[in-house]
Amino acid sequence: MTPNVQIRFAMPAWLARAATALVLLTCAGAALAQGNAIESITANQQGSNVVINVTMRDVPTRAPIGFAITNPARIALDFGATANATGKNMQELNLGDVRSLNLVQAGERTRMVVNLARALNYATAIDGKSIIVTVEGTGGVARAVNASGLPVAAPAAPVASALAARPQLRDLDFKRGANGAGRVVVDLPNNQVAVDVRQTGTGVTVDFIGARLPESLRRRLDVTDFGTPVTRVATSAQGDNVRMTIEAQGAWEQSVFQSDSQLVVEVRPVVEDPNRNSPGSSNNPQGYRGEKLSFDFQNVEVRAALQAVADISGLNIIASDSVAGFLTLRLKDVPWDQALDVILTAKGLDMRKNGTVLWIAPKEELLTKEKLELEQRAQIAELEPLRSEIFQLNYQKAESFRNVFGLDQGGVGAGAGAAGDAGRNRVLSRRGSAIIDPRTNQLFVTDIASKIEDIRKLIQKTDVASKQVLIEARLVEANDGFSRNLGAKLGFADMRTMRGGDSGWQVNGNERIAIGGNLVGVGQTTGQVANSADSFNNTTMVNLPAAGIGGIPASSLAFSLFSSAANRFLNLELSALEADGKGKIISSPRVVTEDKQVALIEQGVELPYENSTSSGATAIEFKKANLRLEVTPQITPDGNVVLEVDVSKDSKGEDTRAGFAINTQHVKTKVMVENGGTVVLGGIYQQTERTNESKVPFLGDVPLLGYLFKTTARESSKTELLVFITPKIVNDNVAGAR
Repeated sequence: MTPNVQIRFAMPAWLARAATALVLLTCAGAALAQGNAIESITANQQGSNVVINVTMRDVPTRAPIGFAITNPARIALDFGATANATGKNMQELNLGDVRSLNLVQAGERTRMVVNLARALNYATAIDGKSIIVTVEGTGGVARAVNASGLPVAAPAAPVASALAARPQLRDLDFKRGANGAGRVVVDLPNNQVAVDVRQTGTGVTVDFIGARLPESLRRRLDVTDFGTPVTRVATSAQGDNVRMTIEAQGAWEQSVFQSDSQLVVEVRPVVEDPNRNSPGSSNNPQGYRGEKLSFDFQNVEVRAALQAVADISGLNIIASDSVAGFLTLRLKDVPWDQALDVILTAKGLDMRKNGTVLWIAPKEELLTKEKLELEQRAQIAELEPLRSEIFQLNYQKAESFRNVFGLDQGGVGAGAGAAGDAGRNRVLSRRGSAIIDPRTNQLFVTDIASKIEDIRKLIQKTDVASKQVLIEARLVEANDGFSRNLGAKLGFADMRTMRGGDSGWQVNGNERIAIGGNLVGVGQTTGQVANSADSFNNTTMVNLPAAGIGGIPASSLAFSLFSSAANRFLNLELSALEADGKGKIISSPRVVTEDKQVALIEQGVELPYENSTSSGATAIEFKKANLRLEVTPQITPDGNVVLEVDVSKDSKGEDTRAGFAINTQHVKTKVMVENGGTVVLGGIYQQTERTNESKVPFLGDVPLLGYLFKTTARESSKTELLVFITPKIVNDNVAGAR
């Protein structure tokens, strides 16, 4: 039998790694050989548009898949099965709003990222072996052109028409991904919908610029049962845009990627390493996050200790030649970054980090090197050629940049040297200068290239259109009043005939006395005043009638009781008046103002009054009695509105010797309201209860019969002022239409 003999050769580790790398390189080269390649990229400006010509090695079969984001403004184009054969990863353009572009190759795919100054639309088209990318500089719909700048019939035309008609989101779904990740999948109408993704403290906010949301997708999804960090997904319309809010809990991280017309937002849970201290905890106030380790070194070299830290942290550490010496170190369960700080502090060292590379040297050496670098930069800035550029301001006034540039009142000035104070101007260099032209609202700046770019970024951030807010206020003053007056008149008359038909009792001669009643006959010496030609006023024993209300007299009801001889009368007159009134005064002022700008509207009258001057003469002055609304809105990043409200409603009061009094109702507060919501401000409430009673002593207190000897007046009134405030953020298109 022939024995089975196996012979094995031991290959060194470095040779095995080299062989593996060679195999991978050969496989990658074979794979890329079967695909396409980007050979060169050129760009030119045609009017306000920038046309980028991407020359391929072979004729491309289809246009690249792309998407755009607004913050920062970028356009990303993915070339499948394509290599980067240009020999560089970055290219400066500086044409119009296009700053530069980056080329990144990952496997068989190459992504081209176009960096913009502001968010713009784009279109792609295939022209022979070239792919033409047109960036529309006007902000409108981009149209594909060829290398000569002529429009071409490309699949981008339907996209352009869709953008003009505000594209509508097609579908929205939520899925659970690998390792407990939550994935929100949005189907877009095309790959040119601008998307702005922002991470907030409670989740992720995604804005689809210029998109519409169908009614079927306007919903709030509760996805807690999926077991991912995502708890809720809410989608709503925000003016011309669509906002999707993804709420998450716990420790998580997010990533966003787009494949053609499908956008995926993935929220992954972050598993905390138990060997790490959480930043900000009581046992970790400095926020160390490194893996815990234990050291026990006795008189070890500093370089050896740094090498041990490098092996654990995975960082690349470069130590200066001046790093030397020995130390004794014993640390137990300490994060590696804290151990590194201890070593550096003990030996008077410091570090500078650049990515995953740490440069460690003595503090004096680092400071000296940085000082030399700063001096070299300053010398270069003194020798660098100057550039001039004109900036047209659209929304800000050019005068607002006077203090920024440290200019004099003439509008011309240089940098820190001309201002006379180096700390006054940090925008222009010492050689820079600026001119303000208020007539054309332009800035003429001359400075080095880096300062020009800083000024451009500053203007882009500040020269933006301020949002406007429509403030609708409704002031309701409700009145509810009730009054009731009761009274009575009681009289008695005795007209017995004593002698010769004369009325009354005879006292002496022709002098007579009568008790109450109307005495018949004229010329009788009874001491009464004649009421008419044949009667005299009735002498009333109790005269307590009901008072009128608002100039309206009380109604009365009279009774008379007399004897069989009709010479003795008992007269009773009851009067009563009741009034019940309800009123509501509504004022509805409206005002539109910019964000963080005070708006004031008032309406009313001015009342004159006399005022004495220092010389003793009198002068006529005026007091306002009007409705006044003063509002200062502030739009928050989440779309709400903070209002500083000052509402006063004054009216003319009673007349005094000094003039009319002013009845004042005033509300001043600061509240936060959602866009389109209504807040109610009240608190001015008045209630008056008043009862007046006049009566005959003793007799007015008799039960039941006492009402014949008294008059009662009762008054009840309620007044309340309510202020309804509704802020609405004015859409830019609506504001322009108005």
